[in-house]
Amino acid sequence: MTPPIFEELVGQADAVATLSRAVAAADAIVRGDEPDAAGQQAMTHAWLFTGPPGSGRSVAARTFAAALQCPNGGCGTCRACHTALTGTHADVRFVVPEGLSIAVGEMRALVLRAASAPTQGRWQVLLVEDADRLTEAAGNALLKAVEEPPARTVFLLCTPSTHPDDISVTIRSRCRVVPLRQPPAEAIASVLHRRDGVDPETAAWAAAASQGHVDRAGRLARDPQARSRRDAVLAVPRRLTGIGAAFDAASALIEAAEAEAAASVAEVDTKERSALETALGAGGTGKGAAGAVRGSAGQLKELERRQKSRATRAQRDSLDRALVDLAGFYRDVIAHSFKADVAPVHGDVDELAGAAAEKWSPESTLRRLEAILECRVAIEANVKPRIAVEAMMLSLWRG
Repeated sequence: MTPPIFEELVGQADAVATLSRAVAAADAIVRGDEPDAAGQQAMTHAWLFTGPPGSGRSVAARTFAAALQCPNGGCGTCRACHTALTGTHADVRFVVPEGLSIAVGEMRALVLRAASAPTQGRWQVLLVEDADRLTEAAGNALLKAVEEPPARTVFLLCTPSTHPDDISVTIRSRCRVVPLRQPPAEAIASVLHRRDGVDPETAAWAAAASQGHVDRAGRLARDPQARSRRDAVLAVPRRLTGIGAAFDAASALIEAAEAEAAASVAEVDTKERSALETALGAGGTGKGAAGAVRGSAGQLKELERRQKSRATRAQRDSLDRALVDLAGFYRDVIAHSFKADVAPVHGDVDELAGAAAEKWSPESTLRRLEAILECRVAIEANVKPRIAVEAMMLSLWRG
């Protein structure tokens, strides 16, 4: 029987089956029952969730963590499920990188936590989202814990793939891999309609435009600003009328990503700074208040460093979403060029894609698409986004 909590995993039947068997085996272990051979194979101490962006890696890991803590095997409604999903469960520890990498200090703290027994008698679960951002030192610290795991401790790691660039071979070899696939548009649309109350037509459009990214589909369906940003990105091919226009388009794309990133982190940054200043005695009138504030410069500087790293990550994520949208347009152009019987990614600008296919050769369209993909790789390799985007825009203009 499939635990109800796994209903959040869209279009992942194989993964759900694997995790359901593991939950049943884990529950038997907690009860003290001797698992059979199948049960022994079903549950292990380290899991690696892989899949493309939007496939639900972190959702799968979080729901699995909740199901392991649930006395009802993943009902999705009890206190254990609720606290595990929201990150407040005493025996579920999350590492969610806000910056460009996960530092060794953060991972050592996680490993120290792994050595303790679960306080509520079930499992100590340690979940690392975006484990591909582990530094080499952080990866080594994690490896030691995964090699010699404490009893009743489970490690859940999320990465795009099992490639050595995403996760070290030694860590991967000690994990059971749960591959997730890009959910079909029909499954995403069904969830948006059933769960979020989005009308069927809008749900179908958002599911296609998101290119298999469940969270992005939800934002496109509900957020007018998200739709406006997408419209601005899809207007780029029409704006590329010369060298000057290419540089203007690059500036507009970068500035839009910066503005979106700043808006997404502003509230969190303000709350963090206010909380730290209050903890350090800001606004106090006692004898030691002034000295405490003067001695807080180092902690404030460290907070600013973390916030700057988070803002950089948010900007790159925003820019990458724009590049994926742009790549989808050129993919539609290629589909028109070869009269492929496939649904368009961007159905609302499909006429423009058809007109572009009549104007451009398939080879030039492919070169444009490759320029976008090369830009994404360059930014991931820490090339300054403005330089990478300007080079891409010139390539899109030349064709």
